Amino acid sequence: MPLYDNISETQLDAFREIGTIGAGNGATALSQLMGRKIGMSVPAISVLPFSQVPDAVGGAEKLVAGIFTTVGGPAPCNILFMFPVECAKTLAGHLMDRKYGKDEALDEVGMSALAEVGNIVSGAYLNSLASFTNLEFVPSVPALAIDMAGAILNTVLARIGIAGDHALLMETVFSEIEGNVSGHFFLLPEADSLEKIMEAIGVKG
Repeated sequence: MPLYDNISETQLDAFREIGTIGAGNGATALSQLMGRKIGMSVPAISVLPFSQVPDAVGGAEKLVAGIFTTVGGPAPCNILFMFPVECAKTLAGHLMDRKYGKDEALDEVGMSALAEVGNIVSGAYLNSLASFTNLEFVPSVPALAIDMAGAILNTVLARIGIAGDHALLMETVFSEIEGNVSGHFFLLPEADSLEKIMEAIGVKG
């Protein structure tokens, strides 16, 4: 996909601004839900081939929580939000006002809480993208799994096929929470969707 190979710093800056606004809106929504101040930031943004997604989150064998959402509309895409399991348990625990032990697995309630976090953050990013592009983005109910990063990526690729071959990565850091809580937000546009989004933003390379 040549457009990815030729994406400019100006275009990345546009997505960085979209991510920053989305993170701010997501932080506000999470703060209201948790009843305490939560900060979110996007310290880095990049474009990478699907094959490098596992490396970005710590390797193919890294145990992660993956939240996958399909997005319909004139520029269909997919969202994959991945957290190290330790971070996932911290976020879910804060939402439920409890703490998970080091060797304690996320239970059904915790999984539901984590899915809600992913839903809120994905919705915030999509709303920001929609406000910049005037395009409609219609997300599905998110699917959540805990597995090795490589296995989750293979499942995602099997679902979306060869519609695209690159991902836009927005590193996402949650603050005001003890420990180092961060996740990786991947936007996976389908064929021609990135070009439509760029045209709608009005940013040329």
